[in-house]
Amino acid sequence: MKRARPSRIRPELDSAAARARRRRRGECKILTLPGATDTIAHPCVRGPPECVTSMEITDTAIPGVKILVPKKFGDQRGFFSETYNRQQLAKAGIDLTFVQDNHSLSAQRGVIRGLHFQVPPFAQDKLVRVIRGRIFDAAVDLRRSSPTFGKHVAVELSAENWKQMLVPIGFAHGFVTLEPNTEVLYKVTNYYSPAHDRGVLWNDPGLGIAWPIAPHEAILSDKDKAQPRFADLGPVFA
Repeated sequence: MKRARPSRIRPELDSAAARARRRRRGECKILTLPGATDTIAHPCVRGPPECVTSMEITDTAIPGVKILVPKKFGDQRGFFSETYNRQQLAKAGIDLTFVQDNHSLSAQRGVIRGLHFQVPPFAQDKLVRVIRGRIFDAAVDLRRSSPTFGKHVAVELSAENWKQMLVPIGFAHGFVTLEPNTEVLYKVTNYYSPAHDRGVLWNDPGLGIAWPIAPHEAILSDKDKAQPRFADLGPVFA
């Protein structure tokens, strides 16, 4: 059996000039894969300190809610993207431990999932992204002491724009699908607990969310049709 060659960095690609070019392009190293004849540009994940992060992180109008955009590295084969890196997020001040991944498929446009949250001690941070289709994603601040209590952030997430939304503990979260067969993945920092599961009515006028569909177009579960209005929630987060 032919032995695979060990991974190596080609010497001609490790000069000072080559490293400078890679820093400008947001790359760390040019790697030769075992048994491969071509090379790939790998994003800066475990490279030297001068490399840039593999993810763009921006604030929103509500502190704590953030938009993350992982970099894509494409060629004729397709693309490579590192969609989550705990070390890089911790360096950016997002030091969270995710314990569960969830995956939903919505077969039709207009499917509403939300607005959902869990109360302590099973409250959850969420990191939401779309791998197929598009959603209008919303997060509502439920923290009584917050200056943005009752306000919300809404953004379109899609497989094309590759955006992710970080929804902290203390927020209700929900989305509507904008295309059929939309798939959403999200990471959470606590396990699902039916006894601590709560919600808010998605189209409560008191929230002022400009959903991009009419109420008669919405496809909801019986549970989400019966969620309470924001004013009837009572205190759930300090």
